[in-house]
Amino acid sequence: MPALRTALLQSSGELGDVAANLKILDEAAARAAAAGAGVLLAPELFLTGYAIGADIARLAEPADGPSARAVAAIAVRHGLAVGYGYPERDTERHGVLYNSAQLIGADGVPLAQYRKTHLFGGFETQWFTPGDQPVVQAELGGLTVGMMICYDVEFPENVRAHALAGTDLLLVPTALMHPAEVVPLSVVPVRAFENQLYLAYANRTGPEGDFEFVGLSTLAGPDGTARARAGRGEELVIGDVDPAFLAASRQENPYLRDRRPGLYGSLV
Repeated sequence: MPALRTALLQSSGELGDVAANLKILDEAAARAAAAGAGVLLAPELFLTGYAIGADIARLAEPADGPSARAVAAIAVRHGLAVGYGYPERDTERHGVLYNSAQLIGADGVPLAQYRKTHLFGGFETQWFTPGDQPVVQAELGGLTVGMMICYDVEFPENVRAHALAGTDLLLVPTALMHPAEVVPLSVVPVRAFENQLYLAYANRTGPEGDFEFVGLSTLAGPDGTARARAGRGEELVIGDVDPAFLAASRQENPYLRDRRPGLYGSLV
């Protein structure tokens, strides 16, 4: 099975300007496709910006709304899957918003839709309802791909649930702020190692309202190393998810096989 080249867009886009952010995503998809990538991942709430306050309600869209259709057109035009964060409006529950991420295939068909389960800070808890489905997966390039968002990855139980469900590559759009640089520098590689999977962590960057996003987007491998890592500015970083290396690593590091679940009841 060939490696899946994975591109991480590190950008905060244009605050409150969905059309501009779709254009940035389109341009990044063109560059990623030219480099041979099969999937492009954009950050948390990329389509709208993060620090938009009450505008979150105005800019939120259904999972199949006009922005989703625009992203599908981008995916088809450039021939690669696209994952991105956005504020989702629940069409069945009036006024309910989710901090969501969606993965759309190279054929324009939605593959996975995820709602953030662990909300962070006053802004998120004020505007969003937490999701209740921790493991969302899709098949992409022969791999099982999972999704979560930012703070979710800091809970080891979340990532372990994906590992037990067979996730090979975990896509994590994020909006990580200073001074939490330890997450991309240490936590993300450790999560990849202890769960024997690849983890793609695409962050926002720079000042935005009251927030300071730190960049450092990372593709971590099952050996606990950063296969690709961005700096602090706007950047497109690319690395390979190698199924053969993943299989060999899982043989050498049998954490999942050596678990003793009967001892862990106190965790829940």
